[in-house]
Formats: sequence, C-alpha cells, structure tokens
Amino acid sequence: MTVQFVIDNWYLFAMAAAIIVMLLLEPIRQRASGIHSVSALELPPLLRDDAVILDVSEPHEFKKSHIPNSVNVPLKKLSGDLGKLGKDKSKTIVITCRAGNRSASAARLLTKQGFETVYTLAGGLLAWEKEKFPMEKG
Repeated sequence: MTVQFVIDNWYLFAMAAAIIVMLLLEPIRQRASGIHSVSALELPPLLRDDAVILDVSEPHEFKKSHIPNSVNVPLKKLSGDLGKLGKDKSKTIVITCRAGNRSASAARLLTKQGFETVYTLAGGLLAWEKEKFPMEKG
C-alpha cells in the first residue's frame, strides 16, 4: 500500500525533493560566491574589529529597531547608494534585515561589486533580539 501511495502521488514527492535540493543549494552557492553567514552570538567580535553593519531594511523598519551604529540602505536603493559603505572594499561588512531574507540578495550584490569580506546575519534582527543584544530606535 505504501508503494502504491508513492506511485499515485509521485508529483508530491518530486516537488518535495526539489524544495529540499533548493534549500540545500543556497548555503553552498553563498559560500562559493564568498558570502558567509554569522550567527548573532558570533557577531560581537566582528563589531569590535570595526565591521560595518549594513541594515537593508526599509526605513520604517529601521526606525523601529536596529543594531547600534548600523547603516541603513534599503535593499531597493543599495546599488545606487554603495558610497555609504565607504571606498574600502576590503572592510568587513555584515548585512542584516528583519528576518535575514533580504540580506542574501544584498550580499550577492556587494560581492559582485568587489566587496571582499561579506557576511549575512543568520536569522536577521530577530535572532539578534532573541539573544537580548542591544538595539536602538529612531
């Protein structure tokens, strides 16, 4: 009976396999392109080393809460506002947003523009807040 279920619903299993492959390939693709992920617990040492925190959230989200000393450039405007990050493309940049989804797109853009050390904050600001790390408003 189980084999018949699989045969009758082969398309469901094919879709599930495709989703699993896509989920597994994204981290591999990011690492291959020079993008690394950092957890909220791993971020404070990077901050002590003068990393730039780039928050690609929308301005209204940024005003609600953000990591202290972060720079807000919304993802939609990032390609035109790269100057806000400075001219030193070897400087470490950590990209964050609310949940971490927009960060990957921003990281791909920055690596294509020649930035050498790019991280994304895994889980975004939600992960940062969960660890009870400091946040700013305004």
